[in-house]
Amino acid sequence: MAASRTASMCAPEKAQGIHTFDVFGYSLHRGMGVGRRVSSGVFSVGGHDWTIHFYPDGYSERCKDCISVHLFLLSKGAVRASCDLRLVDLTTGVSSSVHKTEPRVFNPNDSSRMAPQEGNFKRRSELEASGYLRDDHLRIECVITVLKEPLLSQTKSAPRIEVPPSDITAHLGKLLEAEKGADVTLSVGGETFAAHKAILAIRSPVFKAEIYGPMSETGMQLICIKDMQPAVFKALLHFIYTDALPSMSDLEGNEHGEMIRHLLVASDRYAMDRLKLICQSILCEGLNVQNVATTLALADQHHCDLLKDACIEFISSATMDGIVATQGFMDLKRDCPAVLVDAFIKMSIIHKS
Repeated sequence: MAASRTASMCAPEKAQGIHTFDVFGYSLHRGMGVGRRVSSGVFSVGGHDWTIHFYPDGYSERCKDCISVHLFLLSKGAVRASCDLRLVDLTTGVSSSVHKTEPRVFNPNDSSRMAPQEGNFKRRSELEASGYLRDDHLRIECVITVLKEPLLSQTKSAPRIEVPPSDITAHLGKLLEAEKGADVTLSVGGETFAAHKAILAIRSPVFKAEIYGPMSETGMQLICIKDMQPAVFKALLHFIYTDALPSMSDLEGNEHGEMIRHLLVASDRYAMDRLKLICQSILCEGLNVQNVATTLALADQHHCDLLKDACIEFISSATMDGIVATQGFMDLKRDCPAVLVDAFIKMSIIHKS
């Protein structure tokens, strides 16, 4: 069963604005003195008022060889924001970042209201030799991003696209029934079955050897199968195409068990390990006093170690008088004495443990 999946998200709400501050007559502003400024008009971004301060002779004595440019918060109340102070090349119209302040809190009550914190924005000699100053005109550009509280979404189920289970076995089953493209015929007990060589070879190494191996005849169209009942082969062929046993609802009493026994023999013959294991499982679930000895002999003959161990465990916990009285036990004692000896040895080990 697939695990349930839910999802939620948070995304910052932000407002961004760009303000351009043109300073004409740059040379006429020179000589105002350190710490003296001219200011832009007040502009609003994200519901807060801001201004740009321009210090032609520097913000302080430490930066008197530079121009100083600062963004100031004018509104009351702290705000979280970032800014990018840029100079515009008046020849190309391209702006270049000179200072970036990463997202932080601007507080109007202390020095954090100003960005940047230092005053050496641009060396005056570098500015005056650049394309940023043209015809005594300087253009400052400020990009402000105001960040508000993150928006949180409600938890909801993640979208899912349901994928139905594979239906390839249903298609293969229809292919078997329709006999379309069949290229081989199998003759079993006087009945014939149409099939496809490639599917038989893929599912059974024994069929692969018969169809494509060195002993096969080129272009072989008919395979004769001896010592098998047509009903058993039909069930085997159904499993080859669908990986499942056919319905056996029409079989009553011991007929169902007999069909499973024959299928176990067929699965061993054609080296179909999954079918062999399925048959062992079904026979294990159906063990009783009357059939355990017969099933033990069958398991030994066809190298079904799991089923063999299950039979021995059943015998060790059952009443031996009933088992000994069955025909299957007498046949086992007569035909497979070694199996019986091995079983008794294992039972003694089980009882001791």
